[in-house]
Amino acid sequence: MAQIYQNIARKHSLTEKERTALIQLLDDEDPSIYSHIRQKLIECGPEICKLLKQNAIKGSPLLRKRANEIINFFGKKDADNIFLAFCINNGNDLDLENGVFLLAKTQYPDINQEAYSALIDNFAFEIGLRLKRITRGVPIINTINYYLFDDLGFVGNEVDYYNPNNNYLNIVLDKRTGNPVSLCILYILIAHRLKLPIVGIALPGHFMCRFQTSTEEFYIDVFNRGRILTKTDCIRYLHDTNNSIHDGFLSPVTPRNILLRVCSNLHQIYQQKEQRTQAEQCQRYLIALSR
Repeated sequence: MAQIYQNIARKHSLTEKERTALIQLLDDEDPSIYSHIRQKLIECGPEICKLLKQNAIKGSPLLRKRANEIINFFGKKDADNIFLAFCINNGNDLDLENGVFLLAKTQYPDINQEAYSALIDNFAFEIGLRLKRITRGVPIINTINYYLFDDLGFVGNEVDYYNPNNNYLNIVLDKRTGNPVSLCILYILIAHRLKLPIVGIALPGHFMCRFQTSTEEFYIDVFNRGRILTKTDCIRYLHDTNNSIHDGFLSPVTPRNILLRVCSNLHQIYQQKEQRTQAEQCQRYLIALSR
């Protein structure tokens, strides 16, 4: 096997037969050989993915695993370019739902965005059935909260708060747990479908929602099972956390700034975990969204 690899590895341009031969060596137990084969296949460009898929079907479990890792590499690279372009080419009122799923694809390129959107559609439909004849704000929020937190079992992830997956909406929907901003995003997306006056509020160190009509205004701590708060409660939070008290903190944030908050969370987490590649990737997103 090593001799076959050495003969092919010296070449700059590989035939399909030679590429196939390299793929068949992906399950070599020598880590250094695998590392060089992986690099050689990546140098072939994204068109190698078709051959990888064909050979993975009939290969060993280790070959399939490694082939899928290379396919995933190209998927993440494409998703990174697409999301970066989305950040650059859209304004403050960008499509938040599309944005958070494009971000998720930078780590999970194979996710079915349409299926997840359909799941949120279903959540909104079920809540809408329960909201018939309910017109006041607090009963509306109590109805949403009961469905999300009691019936569906969504919960704030206090146990593993700094897990980066708390920021990716596909994982939040799969595991039904997340951090303040991701759970608020889900809340906002449902509210948008139901045409409810709910927006995001970016407090320092926390993220909440606000319900406001001409006669009602209150805040929703989605991370804590949708607990309803007054403006005074929010001001008290700012005081207790040694933050300056001004209305800017209690004003709605744009979809762009919500996405910026998610990317900022991820950047900090990846830096703390010393995951340099992911941290640098998120830094590019922050620069693009800050323009």
